[in-house]
Amino acid sequence: MPTIFKQNGFRIFFNSNDHLTKHIHIDKSGKTAKFFLDPIQLVVSKKFFASELREIRILIQDNLKLIESSWDEYFNKS
Repeated sequence: MPTIFKQNGFRIFFNSNDHLTKHIHIDKSGKTAKFFLDPIQLVVSKKFFASELREIRILIQDNLKLIESSWDEYFNKS
């Protein structure tokens, strides 16, 4: 499960066997969530508070180019 980056205790990553639609997973202290990237949309969340989900959404928005380029680089390699 390649980690894209960590910030404020959140680990933003994708699974090596992930599939389209582009999405990422987030975990922190036993909490998990999944977000689609285009548009940025919460798919599922387990145990995160609404305030944490807002923080995650901001992290995604602020790092969207990094996230998408990491996805493209990993899944489009020959």
